[in-house]
Amino acid sequence: MSEKVVIYTKPGCPYCAAAKASLKAEGIEYEEFNVKKDPEALQRMLEINGGRRVVPTIVRGEEVTVGFGGT
Repeated sequence: MSEKVVIYTKPGCPYCAAAKASLKAEGIEYEEFNVKKDPEALQRMLEINGGRRVVPTIVRGEEVTVGFGGT
């Protein structure tokens, strides 16, 4: 059983695109929330990552990663 993965993104973000591509390459399914179109998702992201308006914010189970540096 794999942990649920959630990624908070915004359109046009190259780091978001890279993070999603990395997850796909690893065969990891994820749920994506666009914080520009979904104010509730933005609020959840801010609560999860300590109030930082930084995308992507990736949640894997209990682990939160803010930003994407590539692998």
